[in-house]
Amino acid sequence: MSQAIFDKVKARDPDQKEFLQAVEEVLTTLEPVLKKRPELIPVVERLCEPERQILFRVPWFDDKGNIQVNRGYRVQFSSAIGPYKGGLRLHPTVNLSIIKFLGFEQIFKNSLTTLPIGGGKGGSDFNPKGKSENETMRFCQSFITELYRHIGPDTDVPAGDIGCSPREIGWMYGQYRRLSNTSVGILTGKGLSYGGSLIRPESTGYGTVYFGLEILKDKGEDFKGKRVVVSGSGNVSTFAIKKLLELGAVPITASDSTGFVYEKDGFTNETLEHLIDVKVVKRGTLKDYNSGQYFEGKRPWGVDAKYDVAIPGATQNEIELEDAKDLVKAGCKIVLEGANMPSTSDAIEYYHKNKVEFGCAKAANAGGVAVSALEMAQNSARLSWTSEEVDNKLKGIMASIYRASKDAAEEYSTTLQGGANIAGFLKVAEAMQAQGAV
Repeated sequence: MSQAIFDKVKARDPDQKEFLQAVEEVLTTLEPVLKKRPELIPVVERLCEPERQILFRVPWFDDKGNIQVNRGYRVQFSSAIGPYKGGLRLHPTVNLSIIKFLGFEQIFKNSLTTLPIGGGKGGSDFNPKGKSENETMRFCQSFITELYRHIGPDTDVPAGDIGCSPREIGWMYGQYRRLSNTSVGILTGKGLSYGGSLIRPESTGYGTVYFGLEILKDKGEDFKGKRVVVSGSGNVSTFAIKKLLELGAVPITASDSTGFVYEKDGFTNETLEHLIDVKVVKRGTLKDYNSGQYFEGKRPWGVDAKYDVAIPGATQNEIELEDAKDLVKAGCKIVLEGANMPSTSDAIEYYHKNKVEFGCAKAANAGGVAVSALEMAQNSARLSWTSEEVDNKLKGIMASIYRASKDAAEEYSTTLQGGANIAGFLKVAEAMQAQGAV
């Protein structure tokens, strides 16, 4: 029955490969639910179609006075349990398929957080790399000048994503406030001086590690001494490395589009600070990281070393079947997805065949959107919570996501991945049923 639903989606959007990949992954894991509760089949069919898709032109002036044009997107997928919530990705690869896959994933991820937020995503094919600050600011102001009429604190609350850091969020927030003449909790990932939350930059990386810690606790283990391969070198990956170091793990890699670095004895607090300076502060490449070994044009999964845990924290489909084989060969027992859909379907199937515990993105990287929702709560209450308060709430949310995923996996005799999809789906499905055919 899930195949029949997928065939309808594919017939409607045959060229949207990333979106179709995300839908197929979810539908396959929902099969045991649909067999037990066939009345939910029409709900699934509706859930695969966004409530609203917004596509718009973004004109902006470059530093030479020439008008440039990019394409902007916002896909508002599901508001059944709360306002649309999801980031804005600024990257030249952005297209409607990628935004739809991200928005679709966000429905289930946001549901798993236990917080009242729906699923959405947006962005543009604008590339901040190589642009001056003034060019990026002009783009951001133009982008939000169109988008602001479609968002609001009780309608749709965007956040950052790849290419959209607190710097870009600040420019967008300033323009939104100027246009709307309001100071509200719209956009999350804001600076602390104007409504941002402590622990928000760290939350996705920390949350991924906290989710992994719950898996290890179930095995009677912890992170101490575990060797961990991490991909990416932005907020998700650097803060995952920071938390791993705090928990006694040995993170040994980081990567970017140019290649990866390998620290044989693991990163230290000092080498991590150097990595952050190169990648986050100076916005350079790992070619400028002068420690460890640098492997140009390669992915870290095949690093010539044994390791216990993998955290893909870069981008979608960065682990293909051959990479998954490298992981298993290296002795990896747990994969925690810090990025959105970083494993291909073939790679996931290989994990399961080889008994690799798989923390899928909808569960393992939900910490970022969870703290975004906590930022919304603080904005609504005109309050600021301490780092300890936010971090404790994050730990509790990640533990509850793991438990809900595990319980659903046991109830429906499926994997942890399947359990996460089922737990996230059922909450949204029941809300949709209660609200009628809307």
